[in-house]
Amino acid sequence: MKNMKTSRRDFLQNSLIGTAGLGLGIASTSEVRADPVPSAAEPEITQDIDVLVVGGGTAGHVAAIQAGRAGARVLLVERGSQLGGTMTTGGVAFPGLFDAWGRQVIAGIGWEIVKESVELDGGTFPDFARVPQRHWHNQVYTNQFLYAVLAEEKCEQAGVEIAYYEFPRNVTKTDTGWQVDCVGFGTTRRVNCKQLIDCTGGAEVVGLAGLPRLREDETQPGSYLFMLGNAHEPGRNQIHRLYVHGADSTNSRTVTRANLTGRKTILAKARDEKKRIMHLQPETGFRESYRIDGETLITVNDYRAGRVFEDAVCYAFYPVDLHTREGVRPEPLPRGNVPTVPFRALIPKNSRDIMVAGRCVSSDRLANSGLRVQAPCMAMGQAAGVAATLAAKKGATPLEVPLEEIHDLLREHNAIIPGDA
Repeated sequence: MKNMKTSRRDFLQNSLIGTAGLGLGIASTSEVRADPVPSAAEPEITQDIDVLVVGGGTAGHVAAIQAGRAGARVLLVERGSQLGGTMTTGGVAFPGLFDAWGRQVIAGIGWEIVKESVELDGGTFPDFARVPQRHWHNQVYTNQFLYAVLAEEKCEQAGVEIAYYEFPRNVTKTDTGWQVDCVGFGTTRRVNCKQLIDCTGGAEVVGLAGLPRLREDETQPGSYLFMLGNAHEPGRNQIHRLYVHGADSTNSRTVTRANLTGRKTILAKARDEKKRIMHLQPETGFRESYRIDGETLITVNDYRAGRVFEDAVCYAFYPVDLHTREGVRPEPLPRGNVPTVPFRALIPKNSRDIMVAGRCVSSDRLANSGLRVQAPCMAMGQAAGVAATLAAKKGATPLEVPLEEIHDLLREHNAIIPGDA
């Protein structure tokens, strides 16, 4: 009798020959080998670095890349599996807004990655010289999958180490910075860092450190993005959105509940409408959570008036955009007004060696509804990355770094500073 033992390679080869003879198309398979991880068998790791960034979302990956490019030793800890946050995992792959009133007001590293992702994908750009009738006309369509891998490439080029599937469980202030104990499956990591940047969206590290945070009892609904019936073309079209009311990103339990609720509803829609599920994001996108109580708090009056703070590090531009159970009616800003973000709004009150960037910026609820979108979060991330690097080099806390030095280094990395021509 013929030997019935067949290797996996022989099985695959025979399968491919057989299906080819039947005229069935088979996707080609390529191979790549991951480089070995030093001491991968060791469950406990200790690192001494300059800057630790927690959260690889819209603000976090930009903060890490900026710190790395400026010469810092950087670790980026992200509890998920990719960078980009709302733009990639959340699926809001049409970031806004980089322009205001006919000119570009936000550039730098975030814009660099957006621009490269659109160009590599063969996409198109809105005309920033044109003032649109609706703000969303000038949002830039990106391929979320391409953006995520480009962000990783930029991190690698900047010398940034990425730790996926990890998150801090203890944060302790030290004489030289912070001791942060992180945990992931099969890994415990102790990080001794000079500067800490919280880009978690909900100021979760700030909360672990015992510093004050702000939040209302009610939060805006989250959105679960999907596509029924028609194929989704990344970088070309928007996809369907489902409001998940009561969505709360406070902890793993509340995020789980939001995801289960969203998926259950989308499944019911697919059955009711008898349509195929063509695209489904891995998780809910959250609009609102905790914000820090910072050294400066941006009010909605500051935001509407386009106040130029003395310590402004970037612009922000978007309507006041509060989502409720009744939907959303964006409130456009008065013509010509472009809000700014003060550096002190990135710093928790009475703290040292810690900053935030992104939607947890110190602000009231209505101001935050405009500040929370991607382009301003990217700009905040770049400013935090610059300040953390300069502070680490000087052995100082960020507020002790001269604002002029922060501005100069931001300009060197192509950021737009409020007040510049």
